[in-house]
Amino acid sequence: MRPATEYDLVGIGIGPFNLALAALADGAGSTRTLFLEQSERFSWHPGMLLEGTVLQVPFLADLVSLVDPTSRWSFLNYLREHSRLFPFYFAERFHVPRQEYDHYCRWVAESLPSCRFGSRVEQVSWDAETERFLVGYHDLPSGQRSTVAAGNVVIGVGTAPATPSAFHGLAGEDIFHSSRYLDSRSRLRGARDITLVGSGQSGAEIFLDLLREQPAHGWRLRWLARTPAFAPMEYSELGLEHFTPDYTEYFRNLPAETRARLVPEQWQLYKAISDETISDIYNLLYERGIGGQWPDVTLAPNVEVLAATAAGSSGYQLVCRQREQQRDFTLNTDRVVLATGYEPRGAEFLRPVRDLVDWDEHGRYRVDGDYRVALDAQVTGGLYVQNAEMHSHGVGAPDLTLGAWRAARILNDVAGRPVYSLPERAAFTTFGIPADAAGAAGAGEPGSTASGIPVARQGGTP
Repeated sequence: MRPATEYDLVGIGIGPFNLALAALADGAGSTRTLFLEQSERFSWHPGMLLEGTVLQVPFLADLVSLVDPTSRWSFLNYLREHSRLFPFYFAERFHVPRQEYDHYCRWVAESLPSCRFGSRVEQVSWDAETERFLVGYHDLPSGQRSTVAAGNVVIGVGTAPATPSAFHGLAGEDIFHSSRYLDSRSRLRGARDITLVGSGQSGAEIFLDLLREQPAHGWRLRWLARTPAFAPMEYSELGLEHFTPDYTEYFRNLPAETRARLVPEQWQLYKAISDETISDIYNLLYERGIGGQWPDVTLAPNVEVLAATAAGSSGYQLVCRQREQQRDFTLNTDRVVLATGYEPRGAEFLRPVRDLVDWDEHGRYRVDGDYRVALDAQVTGGLYVQNAEMHSHGVGAPDLTLGAWRAARILNDVAGRPVYSLPERAAFTTFGIPADAAGAAGAGEPGSTASGIPVARQGGTP
């Protein structure tokens, strides 16, 4: 049967990135959109909405402002709608509380008629006769199943908590991922020894929270990290230019083996800790050491957990390796919090079209400059992804800074016209061969950037 409803674009998942697309599409006039999310309401990392924590990007990296600051869905308009412009002005904040960012996104999601929650997508198929994707979904509150047709589909299902292989089979009440921290924090009471694994911003915020609670509970704290140091995030102005379209385009045109090597080496761009959090931790440790008493904590970088086993009354035994010394050792602990990051979430609903996707040699999407997935030639519709392309587009893929720009790039490609004007240059840094270098390919030609890489035209691919 022909679906009763057709859309130009159907988004699967409503996180910040697809929500940015929904917000920008709301101002795009004739583009018909629908966004489906299985959760009952918008919620952004609820397990880590600790009081006092802030977003690691400025408020201008909201859903729309870096593309359309006049949009009604900007963070500044959110403040106006909630009578908070004067408090925000007096607070002189550039980085907003995480809880407020979550509330801002929920306000947008609940205000946009294109966003439909409690709707779990079960399958996406391709109808060659109508040249449309068929998106089947289950309305969870009513139990009804429906199918809509879409000229284009955008996958924005986010990421899932990553559990190291050493802890497989052990996750539960005593060992849990940081994504569950607020809900599981009460399980830490009564512990004599707590081990935190992972050195990113989430790990640092959890360590600081546990350190503040240490005098009340008397637990010993241990912080283990694979990284060479508990290092600050690269936050210089020129360093931040790695989160521009210029660098994304440069990275995308590098050889695959170079891209694979670069991302782990750039960990301080996206896996490190804010200066403020490091200072808060160090200052608290310093105060605890007044009088010559060292705090009962261990901070150990360069340590990898190789194996973990239950040890009865002793809690859990961790087999660890000091990576630089290449020496193994064991530790016993009562509780483990895994601040070990996230990994791409699977898309089981793509099973009907899986053979039509041109996967790379590692089973990942091949994604072009407009975030369109390579498909079999018979598929004329567009399949796009958001935050599933770090392997091809670099460290900017999961960062909120490029969220609005990527959404606009997708929307322009879907519309086949420049719905939103995007800058041809955003960075002072030349990431590749300078355009004025002698013999440089493309030097001085129209459409080249400071990186020496051709710019994609609106609605096209480079």
